[in-house]
Amino acid sequence: MDLCFMFLSTYENKLDKKGRVSVPASFRSYLSNLGYNGVICYPSFNNSSIEACSQDRIEKISSAIDSLNPFEEKRDFFATSILAESINLQFDSEGRISLSSKLLKHAKIKNSMLFVGQGQTFQIWEPTAFEKFKITARKKANINRGNLKWELQHNKQ
Repeated sequence: MDLCFMFLSTYENKLDKKGRVSVPASFRSYLSNLGYNGVICYPSFNNSSIEACSQDRIEKISSAIDSLNPFEEKRDFFATSILAESINLQFDSEGRISLSSKLLKHAKIKNSMLFVGQGQTFQIWEPTAFEKFKITARKKANINRGNLKWELQHNKQ
C-alpha cells in the first residue's frame, strides 16, 4: 500500500473525451487515508492554477476567514475568492474528477495538466505555465533560502 502523508511530486495527466482527469494515485491515497473520496478545488488568486485540498484544509481556511472582523471588507474578499469559488469534486470509480470549465479556463488548461504537490495541498497547472512559474520560483527560493528555518530537536536528559 502506498503510504503517502502529504502531496508530493509532479504528475502529468490529460483530460479524457468526457472531460475527466485521473488524479494521481498517491494523491488519492493521501485523501483516502484522511477519509475523503474527493478533493476541494478553487481558482488560485496567486497565479493561474487551480488550488486543491482536502475537506479539513478548506474548513481550516474557512475558520481563518471567520476569525476576521465580520465588518471588514477583507473578510468578504477572502470568502468570495476562496469559499464561493470552491467545488467539492468526488472521485469516480477510476479515480477521476471532472474539473469545471470555469476552473479549466482560469488555469488555461486545454488538454494536458500537471498535478503539483505542495505538501498539505496541491495545484493543477497548464504545463507550459508551470514551467515558467517553476523557473521564477526556483530563483526566488534561492534568493530567500535564508528564510527557511526549522527548529532542531535536542535530546535533553
